[in-house]
Amino acid sequence: MAAPSGPARFSWDESVLCATCGVEHEDTASHPLPEVCAICADDRQYVPPAGQEWTTVGRLRADGASIGLRELEPGLWSLPVSGGAGIGQRAKILTTEHGNLMVDVPAYIDQEAVDAVARLGGLAGILASHPHMYGVQSEWSLAFGGAPVHISEPDVGWLARRPAHLNVWSGTLQPLPGVTASQPGGHFPGSAVVHWTAADGAGVLLNGDTVGVSRSGRWATFMRSFPNYLPLSGAVALRIADHLERYRYARLYDNFGAVLGAPGRGQDAADVVRRSAQRHADWAEGRNDHLT
Repeated sequence: MAAPSGPARFSWDESVLCATCGVEHEDTASHPLPEVCAICADDRQYVPPAGQEWTTVGRLRADGASIGLRELEPGLWSLPVSGGAGIGQRAKILTTEHGNLMVDVPAYIDQEAVDAVARLGGLAGILASHPHMYGVQSEWSLAFGGAPVHISEPDVGWLARRPAHLNVWSGTLQPLPGVTASQPGGHFPGSAVVHWTAADGAGVLLNGDTVGVSRSGRWATFMRSFPNYLPLSGAVALRIADHLERYRYARLYDNFGAVLGAPGRGQDAADVVRRSAQRHADWAEGRNDHLT
């Protein structure tokens, strides 16, 4: 779906978001801003020592925020934000012959970015892997004619602004033909992954924060909170790995530019996830305590 042009363009400058997590919030007479962002007050995130701060898309733009568009591989693009709010997530756009899907959402939007996405073919849908990735999803949806915003049913209570074109889903979802989303949970109860077959025939997972990628790119981790260093249990790590085995995938992308199974490393992402889950379980359940 193409972006609107001329007088039909939307104005998003007044959209309010948390300056820390970058998640959009409603700010009206009937739904005023809370004293603190609930997502940041949760033990998976944090409220800065200086206290809660709010910002707007317009203020971010005035301060120099911008979005890039970078091809990760044929059919997959990243949207890194410079100078914006949020935790540095890199939303992605999956392009297919049946339409395009935004997976996770930038905490920013401007006309240049909308025009760039329109040149890719627009958006047929938006799917956030978990609440930290809601960004300004309502504005991106409106910018593309009301593209549906798919939110996992277990996490719908975290919405601080309810998109006008909301689709609440459970279990398994096909947002586009050939593209499948499911909910292994873990980081959040509704944490979702998106699977499709890439141009080279390999299976690829966009996994949000369900599986974290180590700095070496050779191991994975399973966390309730990354900034607060709270690991998931060994049982949950193994459950996530079991869930992901329903898919064939050679590459796995996280939210921050890291990838398992990158070309040239001679590794299969599914193998990395399986052995990493077992290693995680061994440490979390005390089988390596003799090494401490």
